[in-house]
Amino acid sequence: MKRLAVLTVLVLAAAVPSTTAQAGAVHRPTQYVVSTTPGENLEGIAVTPGGTMYVTSVATGAVYRGNTHSSRLSLFLPAGSDGRTAATGIHLDRWGRVLVAGASTSKLFLYDARGRLLAVRKASDGSFLNDFTIAGDAVYVTDSAHNQIWRAPLTRDGLGELEPWITRDRIQPTPYFLNGIVTDGRVLLVGEQGQDVTYRIDLRTRQVTVLDVPNGILSGDGYLLEGRRLYAVYNAGGGKYVTRLAILNDDLTAATLVADSSPGAAGATPTTIARDHGRLLWVNSQLDIAPGTPPYTVTVVPGLR
Repeated sequence: MKRLAVLTVLVLAAAVPSTTAQAGAVHRPTQYVVSTTPGENLEGIAVTPGGTMYVTSVATGAVYRGNTHSSRLSLFLPAGSDGRTAATGIHLDRWGRVLVAGASTSKLFLYDARGRLLAVRKASDGSFLNDFTIAGDAVYVTDSAHNQIWRAPLTRDGLGELEPWITRDRIQPTPYFLNGIVTDGRVLLVGEQGQDVTYRIDLRTRQVTVLDVPNGILSGDGYLLEGRRLYAVYNAGGGKYVTRLAILNDDLTAATLVADSSPGAAGATPTTIARDHGRLLWVNSQLDIAPGTPPYTVTVVPGLR
């Protein structure tokens, strides 16, 4: 990874929470124990507005669930169940169903709120389904092995088949590790860790461009988009990981870097992030020192809201 210039511009709103944000974080732990099983290696996270938290294990496929008011999560979907031997991205749809990207299984799983399997959809053999986002009546999934984006219909009736939507040959510069993906309903923003860029993809035309970031580098693993605020978990080099905040322009063609969080703990290897009212949570995967050492945790992102 390239060495970064130190960011000197800070957004006051990134550092000073509102009264509402502060109220949402009262009496909530700053660390959550997801698992004490050796070799779990966590990856994805989703947090609902009501505080239900889901966390995946890329090493085993287990999915854990808890509440942000309690410091411990419990098993929601056992490791290996339904052929889910690995799990990365996780999100809920508008009907409260849980979607899980199956990483090297090449599968996307759909569950109801009770954990009952509703559908399994497979991409091509050898795919690594990493993360996904939902726009309208479809889900868009990054494939970090074939470096393309898959699409599947997603409606009240269920999950359709996965089909290639943007293939690697249509993306420039050529991607080597597509990862985080978010949407505002008009475009996709997709993180590429091999080229250290963020792609902007128009959902209507499928035109691919590179997000213009004139004052630094914006790429990463987990992404979070809130209006025109884009957060990315970024490998800052030297074993340091930060969450980077950028402010986007109106049509999401350009971004200005405004703040970095403090680095994660040594060896934590944060991967993905989620909003919990007035704070951010990230997953400490320990992937850089895998299998790492239990407990495997989720913690508050330090120094950024």
